[in-house]
Amino acid sequence: GFGAVLIFLIGYYFFISPVIKAQEEQIMLMEENKNKILEFNGNIVTLKKSVKKLEPEYKKNSKLFHSKKEVEDLYQNISKFALLNGLSIINLTKSEPKPVNNSGANEQDTTSSDQNTSTENPEGQQALYYKIPVDYEIQGNFLSYLKFRRALSKSQKVINFDKEEINTIKEMQGQILSKGTLSIVGLPDEYK
Repeated sequence: GFGAVLIFLIGYYFFISPVIKAQEEQIMLMEENKNKILEFNGNIVTLKKSVKKLEPEYKKNSKLFHSKKEVEDLYQNISKFALLNGLSIINLTKSEPKPVNNSGANEQDTTSSDQNTSTENPEGQQALYYKIPVDYEIQGNFLSYLKFRRALSKSQKVINFDKEEINTIKEMQGQILSKGTLSIVGLPDEYK
């Protein structure tokens, strides 16, 4: 009887006890994970509320700055709006992005093209944003041009018309030639 009890205890401590301890550790880990899931669910609700609260401010601020992809979309929109309104695009070119510093003035291009461009100007001030000018020449009738400008003004992002000159074409009655520069702004980390 004593030998049977001894064999049972040895079997219990060497075979059954490690399995039970492993299961207890797994149960503790499972309980800990359940508590974390409950905590994360509470955080998700809180984070969704704060995202909803910040969304109007984000939309307001994101209308100003353009990403590189949005600049390409701007070209497509200009072309699309011109074609929809029966206008001909004679010239559409993007100039190099110009950094704007703390004083709000554009930086002058005093650097040579072989120097590394950075977000700092020659005086060491960091550029707040970049101004990307786009030159255009569009030909067509004036009413169609006004419709083109209206369609462009309804775009989601801010577009600044810096310079515009509209001339009538004497050879073609009712036709105009519009030359101008519009600009958009981008964040420094997009246009380094």
